[in-house]
This record gives sequence, structure tokens and C-alpha cells, in this order.
Amino acid sequence: MNIALVAHDKKKQDIINFSIAYKHVLQNHNLFATGTTGTRITEETGLDIHRFQSGPIGGDQQIGAKIANNEMDVVIFFRDPLTAQPHEPDVSALMRLCDVHLIPLATNLAAAEIVIRALGRGDFEWREIVKQNRSEDIDK
Repeated sequence: MNIALVAHDKKKQDIINFSIAYKHVLQNHNLFATGTTGTRITEETGLDIHRFQSGPIGGDQQIGAKIANNEMDVVIFFRDPLTAQPHEPDVSALMRLCDVHLIPLATNLAAAEIVIRALGRGDFEWREIVKQNRSEDIDK
């Protein structure tokens, strides 16, 4: 599965701790992250992560493009709901794309715990069927 890991500044340590705790699950998947988040997770865990630009300068949109192209399976985005974000329209667009394309989205630690445990059990294998069906629709 292709998994995006994103975190606002005040939530970066939370996603790092989450990645350390669930390294045994994450290491079995293709990981993507916005700039600083990806760098910090890699430094702390040694996980191989494809890094996009920082969120405010286009990283959220790069992940959104992967979603729109049926190339992302799960998004874990630790949002800071108490701090205004200069790129809030990009965040909203990313969340909307997850809804449109049936991408599981966890925006806080509680939801991420549920998603990561489901990943560990293989509960998201239905994403392969969705991707296959979308590819067939495009080929028509």
C-alpha cells in the first residue's frame, strides 16, 4: 500500500512517535510524506520515505495528485485544529480528494491507531480492487 504521512508543525513529534511505535507495520508499505515531516520521520526511524515538498509550498497538492491518479491508498495527516494554517485551502482540497476517491484518512492519533492496526491485519486489501476497477475504467 502507498501511505502518505503528513503533520502540521505542532503535530510533528506526534507523527514521529507514531511512526516509531508502528515502524513494524509501516516498513511493509511504500511511504510518502511532505518535506520536513518525511525528513524527521526518516531520521528517527530509518524508514525509507519518498519526500515531497513542504506542505505550504506544494507538498499537500503533490499528495493530492497521487490520490487523483489512483496512486495513494491511505493518508495519515496529523492536523493542528487550533492553529491557523496559511495553506488551509490545500489541506481542505486534500481531504476532499480523499473523500471523492475513497481514500482512508486519519487526521488524529486516535483514528491513525485504528487505521494502522487495520493495515497490519490486511484490512485495506479492498483498495487493490478499487485501483484495478479504476484502471479498467480509464482503459475503456
